[in-house]
Amino acid sequence: MIRKVWLLAAAVAVCAVCAIAIDSAKAQSGAQTPMAPKTAGEAFKNVQVLKDIPADGLIPAMQFITASLGKECEFCHVQGAFEKDDKQPKKTARAMMEMMFAINKDNFHGYREVTCYTCHRGSADPVGTPLVMATEMKLESETETETEERSASGPPADELFEKYLKAIGGAGAVEKISSRVMKGTITFGDRNIPIDIYAKEPDKRISITHTPDGDSITAFDGHEGWLGAAKRPVREMHGPDIDAAAMDADLHFPAHLKEMFTKTEVRGTEKIDDSETVVVVGQREGKPPLRLYFDEKSGLLVRLVRFGETPLGRLPTQIDYADYREAGGVKIPYRWTLARPGGRFTIQVSEVMENVPVDDAKFQKPAAEASK
Repeated sequence: MIRKVWLLAAAVAVCAVCAIAIDSAKAQSGAQTPMAPKTAGEAFKNVQVLKDIPADGLIPAMQFITASLGKECEFCHVQGAFEKDDKQPKKTARAMMEMMFAINKDNFHGYREVTCYTCHRGSADPVGTPLVMATEMKLESETETETEERSASGPPADELFEKYLKAIGGAGAVEKISSRVMKGTITFGDRNIPIDIYAKEPDKRISITHTPDGDSITAFDGHEGWLGAAKRPVREMHGPDIDAAAMDADLHFPAHLKEMFTKTEVRGTEKIDDSETVVVVGQREGKPPLRLYFDEKSGLLVRLVRFGETPLGRLPTQIDYADYREAGGVKIPYRWTLARPGGRFTIQVSEVMENVPVDDAKFQKPAAEASK
């Protein structure tokens, strides 16, 4: 009985956390002080466990809970009244978050080793019983340690970066690109929707998805980002979304790899579809690491995994690149698939124009007030 209560509490706790964060999202307190960023407790109503984190970290924390439990906001929150504590899962979530923080503090010197996902693994009910073997084990002639030692070998990261840069056309060709306009389709499941993407140096990018209900927009102007959708107010980007948007907007990304990392480590090889790839993990100052997968033969980048930092754990985003073609003297992927814990989509480009005029006004956020 105790075990069942704990399992339910754990699941509910995580959900509750979601709720708590989002409840508060609806009520901002008082006048804003431009020079003093608000905490979650100041910006939102009824935030208790996460009240001292920066306000822009609350929603990413809720997204981490959603990914960990496989549940949406309504599991813990009252729709339209997120600040209410009417649902038991929300109350449990608070207790579970406090338990998680205590485990890390008491057992791991405060480092975040245990997260919501450690136990939940995408389910509201944590699995406490080992699963039976679904297939026969294959006996290998070498030990796991030997396999790890073998796979950890490979050329230095800088050599892989240089090979990649050369494969797409060289540093000179990359640096000549000042703007890029792409047209194509974005696929969600069985739906194909037209999309236009505009990018311009330095670090400006906007994608416009033409849905039947109106345009859906993701934009970054080099400093701040925003999201827009038909019949909805503009929403500003925060935290990890800004880091990802800046990376996507960098037209010279292949030429910036060497200077991007404070430390790199080659992690051996991994097969992706029919290609053998070499894996590089790059550490960045004050930001989560990146995992890059380079085709062993061509040298092209075929996968990038980045992480969004949240108060509860890291949310991964995987981007697979394919269909490389030359455009403006540089090889670029005409197809990429972006996958997150909550879903995935594929963009297939049909037309690319390089170094064409793009007005800076296109990247400016609408004058309408951003959504709270």
